[in-house]
Amino acid sequence: MTIFQDLLKEDFQKLHPKLQERYALPIGQPFYGRGTMSKIETGSSWQTPFLRLATRWQLLFPENGKDVPFTIKNTSRILPGGGVEIYWERSFYFNKVTRHFNAFMTIDEKYEFVKDYLGEPNLFYSDLKFEVTREGRMCIRSDSQRIIFGKVEIPIPSFLQADVTVEEGYDDAKDTFTINVDIQNKLVGRLMAYEGEFKEQPI
Repeated sequence: MTIFQDLLKEDFQKLHPKLQERYALPIGQPFYGRGTMSKIETGSSWQTPFLRLATRWQLLFPENGKDVPFTIKNTSRILPGGGVEIYWERSFYFNKVTRHFNAFMTIDEKYEFVKDYLGEPNLFYSDLKFEVTREGRMCIRSDSQRIIFGKVEIPIPSFLQADVTVEEGYDDAKDTFTINVDIQNKLVGRLMAYEGEFKEQPI
């Protein structure tokens, strides 16, 4: 069983069958998808220097666009301590630059949430809550967050945190996965939002 099956337990079976396949992620068998983001939107122009700085950690980025080619790769691997980690690699191919949004996920079995280390090297940490919607989609919401300085992790006050909502589904008519991501902050509003679709591809 993968971390997502462990986390969702019987609710995992309520996911769309294609999402069950996608999130099964056997060790050594990555999921690779290719598609298009119909739109990518960032926040106000004054946020641009911050977003541009974040690209150093393969995290957020300042570009906006429509019909942007996109790839996603999820790899399940065993950590030295025996736990399982999912490595997320997301790439956005703009006309003049390619941007990345990477993360490392493990599970907190005691408290039943996913531990998400964002950026490469890690810059932010967030608790993630996973749930299955009535329609069989995967819904992910952020919770407590910390900023990372080397081995030191400092809690981020709630009003400064990024409120992240991700919903992933499957469109049977188009035979594609769908993705919708919204990243907001209580003080400044939208940091980034994107939505699109993708299909699994052989590696």
